[in-house]
Amino acid sequence: MAAEIIAGILIGTILGTISGLIPGIHANTMAGMLVAAESGLLAILGAPAVGVALFSALVVHTFTDCVPSTFFGVPDADTAISVLPAHALCMQGRGEEAVRLSALGSAVSMAFVMPLFAIFMFFLPGLQGYIDWWLGIILIIIAGMLILSSESPEWSAAVFLLSGLLGVFAFRYAWLISHTSGVSSVLMPLLTGLFGISVLLRASGGKMPEQVRCGPSVAGKSLAWHAGLGTTAGAVVGWLPGLSNATGNALLSPLFRAGSEGKGYIIATSAANTANAFLGLAALIALGRMRNGVMVVLDTIGMPSPLLIIAGGVAAALCGFVITLVCGRGARFLGGVPVRAMSYAVIGVVTLLAFLLTGIFGMFILVCATMVGLVPSLVNVRRVTCMGAVMVPVILFSLNIL
Repeated sequence: MAAEIIAGILIGTILGTISGLIPGIHANTMAGMLVAAESGLLAILGAPAVGVALFSALVVHTFTDCVPSTFFGVPDADTAISVLPAHALCMQGRGEEAVRLSALGSAVSMAFVMPLFAIFMFFLPGLQGYIDWWLGIILIIIAGMLILSSESPEWSAAVFLLSGLLGVFAFRYAWLISHTSGVSSVLMPLLTGLFGISVLLRASGGKMPEQVRCGPSVAGKSLAWHAGLGTTAGAVVGWLPGLSNATGNALLSPLFRAGSEGKGYIIATSAANTANAFLGLAALIALGRMRNGVMVVLDTIGMPSPLLIIAGGVAAALCGFVITLVCGRGARFLGGVPVRAMSYAVIGVVTLLAFLLTGIFGMFILVCATMVGLVPSLVNVRRVTCMGAVMVPVILFSLNIL
């Protein structure tokens, strides 16, 4: 059995690395690949090892998905907002530092996650009815904080509502996506347009600065504080229904101002993504709620022992941490690359991926999202207000309006 579990961790680590390094590919996609080979893998490895492989892929993805967002400015559903300060550091020649900050945030979150996992498992199920009822109200308060803390509340409200309308439309008609990657795959073109292509289209000329090899310049207390904030946000979205990692990052945005705390935001959002993976597992075990495609497959094949799958996830996290640091070394190859040419090349690649993964409807959402994503820079408000695309549908769903 030990050999099969180790094989499961290695398979999950490989798949999570691939999904994290390719923009637009989520761990859910890799879960689909495992499902396609399910009968053979179950016969060879057994259900516990396949379950560990699935969860390992999800955990490793939360580490490695910072690499394309940092170096190329292309987000996936989990890195939509953190791409902004991370890519900015890369444009200052500090891309490796941004990747290391992200890896540290995810790693430190593990120290906070385990106690929360036990608390969630044993104490929150009895309060779930009250939590569900207050979800919409809580998100409305958070949206208000997001808007009122901006430079121009009027324009921020307009961008928030505009992106929210686009999000409602995208989720309402997500069934038009022509592929089997699931309704949640509409997040790929939606967030790529809002936070990726719209930024790359305004890329300046010149060349990418030489990347300096350096460790993360952050104090231990600051690292723990920001990782703790991120873990808390990840805990909220990992347990509450209808929320995603993108929403967790939006929850953090009112606590940070642009500029000096960009590094803290990178740490916090990475911690939130990793914490969300583990506490989403807690929600599946305690409530039977499936927070993503990986959890759906886990429920289908039969949940392994919780201690076994958690141990596999921790081992995968260690692997993901090392792999992310190694990938961060790739920053040195970017020095001197023409910025505009690289931006256009990345736009072409992610547009092709959007078409392959989501079809014509996804392309329509991508174009609309890109147009909306250009608005914040025109009216001089923070791009985080575009998270209305995720928050507004969740609010309406929670209040039984949508």
